[in-house]
Amino acid sequence: MLSTLVAFLGACLLIAASPGPSTILIIRNSLRSRRSGFFTVLGNETGVFVWGLFAAFGLTALLAASQFAYDVMRVVGAVVLVVFGVQTLWQARRARRGEGGAESAGEGLAAVGEAQPVRTGWASYRGGLLLNLANPKAAIFAISFLPQFVPAGAPQLPAMVALAAIWAVFEVAYYSGYVWFVARLRGVLSRAAIRRRLEQVSGGVLVALGARLALEG
Repeated sequence: MLSTLVAFLGACLLIAASPGPSTILIIRNSLRSRRSGFFTVLGNETGVFVWGLFAAFGLTALLAASQFAYDVMRVVGAVVLVVFGVQTLWQARRARRGEGGAESAGEGLAAVGEAQPVRTGWASYRGGLLLNLANPKAAIFAISFLPQFVPAGAPQLPAMVALAAIWAVFEVAYYSGYVWFVARLRGVLSRAAIRRRLEQVSGGVLVALGARLALEG
């Protein structure tokens, strides 16, 4: 049992360390505030736990078996990614305009602050949850990942629910490290030019991931 748990946590670490849309969103929102980043983590991990529950009850198997359902989820997920990406690029553009207007008026810091609206905890949580739930690959992965670590002879349903909870809690701790790290570097990363460039890169990556998801067979 202990060896299975250790192997499971090792697999969770490898999964969390693989960059993806959720990682980008967590870092992006952490640039805004530690609170925003942490609530994004909570939203994302709520999605992880939901997909784990779906896998435990066999519901994600229906998604895996239906090409139509998967395609609908794939298109929805692609739209969500593109919308997040476009919003990020637009905010970077607004920040650049604010800097330009502020420099001529001698009010740079105020304008940059206005160009970077503070997100509420709920908005950040909702964003993290939506991004995760709109990803059909997360659903398919959950049903292929969790059963591998159910101990022999253990009842599958409660074991998979417990594994899903452990997975989500582990990733909360892992991604909270990202939030803490970004917060520590905020003095550097919050500089207008650097922050705008990070927004542009993250927005472009989200749009590219959305396009890739929409076009894949």
